[in-house]
Amino acid sequence: MKWLDKQVLAPVALDEAPVELPTFEHPKLEPEMPLTRLKIRNKIRGYCEDFEIDNDGYKRIMNLLEHEMDKGLGKETNAAATIKMFPTYVRSLPDGSEEGNFLALDLGGTNFRVLLITLHGGEVKMESKIYLIPQYIMQGSGNQLFDHLADCCAKFMKAHAISHLSLPLGFTFSFPCKQHGIASASLQTWTKGFKCAGVEGEDVVRMFHEAVKRRKDIDITCVAILNDTVGTLMSCAHDDHNCEIGLILGTGTNACYMEKLDNVELWDGDDKEPKQVIINTEWGAFGDNKCLDWFRTPYDKEVDEFSLNGGKQVYEKMISGMYMGEIARLVILKLTQEGLMFGGEVSEELETRQRFYTKYISEIESDDEDEFRNTKQVLEEMGIETFTIEDCRNVRYVCEQVSTRAAYLASAGIAVLLNKISKPEITVAVDGSLYKFHPKFHDRMVDKISTLVNPGIKFKLMVSHDGSGRGAAMVAAAVAGIHFKNDVIVSDS
Repeated sequence: MKWLDKQVLAPVALDEAPVELPTFEHPKLEPEMPLTRLKIRNKIRGYCEDFEIDNDGYKRIMNLLEHEMDKGLGKETNAAATIKMFPTYVRSLPDGSEEGNFLALDLGGTNFRVLLITLHGGEVKMESKIYLIPQYIMQGSGNQLFDHLADCCAKFMKAHAISHLSLPLGFTFSFPCKQHGIASASLQTWTKGFKCAGVEGEDVVRMFHEAVKRRKDIDITCVAILNDTVGTLMSCAHDDHNCEIGLILGTGTNACYMEKLDNVELWDGDDKEPKQVIINTEWGAFGDNKCLDWFRTPYDKEVDEFSLNGGKQVYEKMISGMYMGEIARLVILKLTQEGLMFGGEVSEELETRQRFYTKYISEIESDDEDEFRNTKQVLEEMGIETFTIEDCRNVRYVCEQVSTRAAYLASAGIAVLLNKISKPEITVAVDGSLYKFHPKFHDRMVDKISTLVNPGIKFKLMVSHDGSGRGAAMVAAAVAGIHFKNDVIVSDS
């Protein structure tokens, strides 16, 4: 904006030649000029356009996913399939009549939970304790990990005065496993930041039992091992009998669903009723064969390159909470380096990998668009000292682009499962911090699934409350004989 310097002006006669007036630039207002804002906005949108996929693109993704799932279900094609479609040996859904006391373990991230659960009269009562998994254990040996889990169990049982009891136990182990039975599963590959040596290819139930035996102070027998998706499905099915899909959207992402036995060529169990089994898809590995490279962005590829499991879990890395914040950071860093944000000033925090947390995206997208209170706080935490309201708007835009693509990619996966089940009404049980705490993830998924699912299928997304704990108890109840009775431990208070 040009401003006149009134101090140098002198009276000018009408017939005299025009005087060239001195001017100066206003340093604060120039960046906020509408034309400049528009140019910057357009450039930012250009950098982010790779995150936008049209419906034809999502339908192409669905076709690829369905093809990979069919390969996973096939006996001859499973070995080469990226999506393994593991049968879980869980064939019945709860009906509300389950009763008894059960222990449940839940390992799926940096925290480990131990739960004491009572099922009675259709109600579920729980007491639980969360224990931290230190980084050195996540990167240590398998024996270290399972000794730590056994130690947490012993502390919990002592605190609840149940060390002398032997209760049915369900273990929610939320990593890719091939199940050999309801209480036997070998880890295929570590995910979510774990890299414990000597566990991949081993039976995790056996390793847990060995750790318990090394202690000699508790007696625990795991009667069922399950994935968190199965727990999520079982927990919701207790309340909604149309529930046939379980979805996790948290640190990682995965889904399970109820499949007809006739479609599961890998099935090696009996063919008695019910002729169905829950399939753990392990869909996070979708794209590991490069079939999704046609829409992956440079930011996705950089996240993958610097991850612990490069080239693996490609689909998961574009959706889940473990990676979403890092994708957004890389975009914001690039835009700042190009001089499109924060006056081109890059902070040390912005250059630090994994420093822009996924929770920031939820906070920023929850913001009031006029005040940007959360966004300002996030930028301050990121060491960015100078920013404008326009910077806040642009940061929000980046977060929206990254999180919307994640929601839409998950929606495409759910639409495939809805179409496979093909019943008039289907409930999808959903658990995970990303889904629960992001302000718009649910609505975006409902909108996108509605455009992708086959006509005639009604669906709803239902939050699963503590699926990993309740669900493990449901499976343990089924294995223990559903109406297994023992003294009530959990109080009514």
